[in-house]
Amino acid sequence: MTRVAIVGAHGKVAQQLMRVLYDRGDDFVGVVRNEDHAEDVYRLGGEGVLVDIETATADELAAAFSGCEAVVFTAGAGAGSGIERKRTVDYGGSVKSMQAAVIAGIRRFVQVSAWGVDTPLPEGTEPSWRAYVEAKRDADAVLRQSGLDWTILRPGGLTFDEGTGAITLGDSVPRGSIPRADVAELIAECIAQPGSIGHQWEVIGGDTPIADAVRALVTPA
Repeated sequence: MTRVAIVGAHGKVAQQLMRVLYDRGDDFVGVVRNEDHAEDVYRLGGEGVLVDIETATADELAAAFSGCEAVVFTAGAGAGSGIERKRTVDYGGSVKSMQAAVIAGIRRFVQVSAWGVDTPLPEGTEPSWRAYVEAKRDADAVLRQSGLDWTILRPGGLTFDEGTGAITLGDSVPRGSIPRADVAELIAECIAQPGSIGHQWEVIGGDTPIADAVRALVTPA
């Protein structure tokens, strides 16, 4: 059994991930901003911890990670938030979570990023979208240099469709979409597969079963 800290546990991917971890027999701590969100974590079988990643210190966040073996960062400021919160949540929250993992003695770190964020943005890109892409891109760059046992997942457009259990996974894949449920299954599979450490993958819906897709790309342990 693995105990996993989930940053951004009220998010829609995280909600699916908690169901997957529960079904796999893993334990989880959901880091959330308010008590109502914590209730959702308890309802799904985990422990809810109240920490605002924008205002908390790395030490406070590390305390929330206590006893965990892995951290999943899947927080995001959301489509309706301002430009500044893209930086403080999607970038700053990620970097602080890395720092907290180090303090807590946790090496395994899985980050949910976004498809295509390394591609230069054209002139005239909407400012909020530019801020989001740059925050994800920069957070990924910090994680790759962090010394942690990292995996970065970059899903295409997220949908509420029922998961199919099959994906297209690779260093680079075409633009496409993927059910959130399948992203959650992929996160859990990467946690379970040590060979996924040190990989950054894009993912969309496809025809390859999730476990097989990961196994085909992992570095032999």
